[in-house]
This record gives sequence, C-alpha cells and structure tokens, in this order.
Amino acid sequence: MELRVSGGATDLRGTVRVPGDKSMTHRALLVGSMGNGPSRIHGSLRAGVVDAMEGCLAELGIDIEHPEADETIVLGGRFRSPERALDCKNSGTTMRLLLGALAGSQVSATLAGSHQLSQRPMDRVVKPLRSMGADISGHNGADQPPLSIEGSRLHGIEYDMPVASAQVKTAIMLAGLHADGPTHLHEPSPSRDHTERLLRELGVSVHTNNASLILEPIRTPLPNFETVIPGDFSAAAFVVAASVLVPGSELEIERVGLNPSRLGLLEALKGMGARIALGPVSTQNGEPVGDLTARFSELKGIEVGQDRVVSMIDEIPIFAVLATQAHGETAVRGASELRLKESDRLSAMTHELRKMGAKIEEHLDGITIEGPTPLNGAQVSARGDHRVAMALAIAGIIGNGQTTITEAEVIQQSFPEFAQTLRSFGIGLH
Repeated sequence: MELRVSGGATDLRGTVRVPGDKSMTHRALLVGSMGNGPSRIHGSLRAGVVDAMEGCLAELGIDIEHPEADETIVLGGRFRSPERALDCKNSGTTMRLLLGALAGSQVSATLAGSHQLSQRPMDRVVKPLRSMGADISGHNGADQPPLSIEGSRLHGIEYDMPVASAQVKTAIMLAGLHADGPTHLHEPSPSRDHTERLLRELGVSVHTNNASLILEPIRTPLPNFETVIPGDFSAAAFVVAASVLVPGSELEIERVGLNPSRLGLLEALKGMGARIALGPVSTQNGEPVGDLTARFSELKGIEVGQDRVVSMIDEIPIFAVLATQAHGETAVRGASELRLKESDRLSAMTHELRKMGAKIEEHLDGITIEGPTPLNGAQVSARGDHRVAMALAIAGIIGNGQTTITEAEVIQQSFPEFAQTLRSFGIGLH
C-alpha cells in the first residue's frame, strides 16, 4: 500500500487522542493472563502488534474478550501447551515477554514469527533465562527464532544486563515471579519501568534503586485487576512533531502517558527550544498521565547521548525528521540498538531522508544531521517499519510537493488511526 502526503501544511490546530500505549497494553494482557480470574483493561491498543500477543495467548488457552471497542477482558488462568507454534508475527515484544512468562510454567511451546523477526537475535533474553534454569533451544543451534521452550523450575539470579532493555528486563522479571528466590537486575542505565509499576500495583515486592531492582517471587497467583491504558507517548510524538514543525500550529493531545522513563524526546525537544507544555499530571493505576500541548517552534541543533537515547529509543526516527529543520548540527550517539528493530532504523532514516534532500550522515552508533534543510517530495520506503513510515509522513507534510510512502500498511501495526488523525487537521493524505 502507498500513502501519498501533500506538503506545504500550515496552521494545524485541534485536540486529539492517540491510541493506547503499546508497551503497557502488552504487559497488561500478559500479566492479566498469568493472574487469577478476569482482568479488565480499558483503552488498550488495538493494532497488529497487540493482535500478535492476543493470538499467542489464545493458543495458550487464555480467553480474551472485547465487549466494547475500548474494553478488553482477560480471563487469567493456567497456560496449556499449544497445539501449534505460537505466531509472534513481527512483534519482538511478544516473543521476548512470552519467553519470560513461559520459562517457569509447565508448558512446552515453540515461538515463531515473520521472516523479519526470525532474523533478530534473541540471545539477550535467552541467556539470562537459561541462567535461571530455563530450557530454551533456538533454530539450528542459534538463539534466533523459532525458539522452543520447556517450562522448568527456576532459581533467582543476579544479572548485569549488557544493554538497557525494558523488554529483556520484563522477561526476566516475569520468569522471576516463579523462581525459588529473589531476582536482582542491574542495567547500565534506567529503561522504561511499566512492568515494575504494574507488578507493584498488584502487590508484588519490587524494589528499585536507579538502574537496579530486586524482585521477590510470589507464593500465590497474581490477583485480577482493572486498569486504564493512557495514550501512547510514542504515537503522540508524531503529532507533537507535526505541531512543532508546521508554521502557525498548536495541537493538544489528551490523556497521554507521561512516564518519566519515556520522555527523552520531550527533554531533547525542550533543549532544542521547542514550545511544549504539560497540563496537570495525575496518577492513574501507578502511571503518570496528563495532557500535552505543542506549538510551532524554531529549533536549534543539540547532541543526544546514550543516556538519553534509552528514554527515546522509539522516537529516534521522528527525531531525525525534527533535526532536519533545526539550526546547526544535531548528533545522536549510542543508538546502535536501533539497528535491531523492525528495520535498521539508522540506515532507513538516513537513506530515505536523503531522497528528500536532508543532509544526514550515518555512523555505527548514530546519525548526524545538518539543518535547517528544505525537504522535497519523493518516493520513499517504510522498509517494513511502522515508525519509519510515520516519520516519513511527517517529513512529507513539511516538504515541497507530494511524498509517496511505499509499504505504508505497516502503520497499522501501532497507529491504525494515523492517517485519519492527520486528515482531521487538514493535512492532505490519500
């Protein structure tokens, strides 16, 4: 599918809500499935990556209902061994988190996925799970999907994670719930902490200190719960970028998750001079939530280092677009993790933005962008990556002429209402 975007937008104004947070939806579904009885989730993301998780849980014997468009009920219980391979599709989150949840179960399962997912190494999660006693074997003796797992008796570990990763941390924590002792984890820098917050709300003992945590195993099943998922900040980032980049614009995004571990992009934008305001912030099910208003701004180049990259890892593609319009040089360093996402995002954004006239250089662990540079409409490729597709669409609305994005159907993986949202502001998309 192609998405055609007309450039030259001005005066974007309005109020919008974005889809439910992807990370929190994944965790709520999985923790609910491990619980005792029905858990009710309001505002969960309904998109391709979540469909992958729900499909796998159904194969594991978990009933999931959608009585209303914005309501999900998960009937928690004991997992059963599936009759066929669990299809994680293109969702690395689904595969990594399920490995942790199944490691201490009584289930035998094989986790598979798309060709693209099968090329992504899973050793970062497999290695610590094996050290806990998990029985996991990969394709052709490697730690790549498909992965077979046999539920085992687990023991707690103390583990120094080589790379800060919320997905790996979550997988180890879910396994640690059923270990025979506490689990100690140390990250090189703090990653997003949605799992810690959710488990604490359910009475699990999780103690954190900067980038370290101690999780105590549970002796009784997790309780059922009711939760409300706020808007996904990573989805809101595209609306924020459009407002900051398009002259005369002021857009408000309502009820967005404002977890501090996710706000690296906001910190970077404020350092660039962006005019962004947060409304009153309240706590909802252990998570900070509030409104966000962004206005057209003159930006200046900055340097983003590894410590900040961790808290904006999903927003680097749209940050690259923002940097093309900043005065001076913008550099991103310590971002080699982006080469292991749905696409090699460093390479993808470098090559596709160059087609539009951007002055961007790719490095082993980052990118350097010189600006401001006028962008011109071009035919670009999403490269099978939903965040690349949406970032290029925002580049298109500030470009001259029309931009055509191929493989744009991948946007359905995380933000099905993306085109509709932009059209509501008067942007030409078809």
